[in-house]
Amino acid sequence: MTQTLHTPSWSEPDQPETALSPFKRFAAMPEAAGLYNPEQEKDACGLAIIATLRGEPGYDIVDAALTALRNLEHRGAVGADEGTGDGAGLLMQIPDEFFRAVTEFELPAPGQYVAGTAFLPAEQREADAAKAGIEGLAADEGLKVLGWREVPVVADLVGSMARACMPYFSQPFLASATGEELDRNELDSRAWRIRKRAQNKFGVYFPSLSSRTIVYKGMLTTAQLEPFYPD
Repeated sequence: MTQTLHTPSWSEPDQPETALSPFKRFAAMPEAAGLYNPEQEKDACGLAIIATLRGEPGYDIVDAALTALRNLEHRGAVGADEGTGDGAGLLMQIPDEFFRAVTEFELPAPGQYVAGTAFLPAEQREADAAKAGIEGLAADEGLKVLGWREVPVVADLVGSMARACMPYFSQPFLASATGEELDRNELDSRAWRIRKRAQNKFGVYFPSLSSRTIVYKGMLTTAQLEPFYPD
């Protein structure tokens, strides 16, 4: 005797969603309809690219990117605690005006400094040791760390599994140690070497370290990224 398993359709009521985990409505595959065949479904990460032709930065681009990210929720996954995502992030052009407003140290002209996001150890003493080590690596490359900025986060938004392994988020800003103007490609090459050496020597992961772009990411769902990072 063959038993046919019923796959719920989209029109059937779902369980209530939570603010942390909007994935419940994707717990079952939709039925075949038109050109859609659930047997052809494949799991993969989702990617959205938002750009403008005006050649100028603007928050509207970031806002559109966040909307696109939320619309990719079906490409992510969530843990059993309903608050730990398998990862979501946003890469964008360095927000120069914003960084100048929130840092307490002077930044060189755009293109003459590097900004990054470092996932440092959660324990303060270990984080301080890692910072000192990274500053030493910067000196090896003829750069200096102008300062570190603590990245504000709303830790209560994420699940227990994500909180248990959450690093200390900090943004270093680097520039030429002598004040000389560096070719931007050369500056990024030095930053790349610092980034790789920091990971190999100190176990510090950098989602980004560049004069061009900055990355905000974490063990988050697509809906959590924006409220988790108040920036």
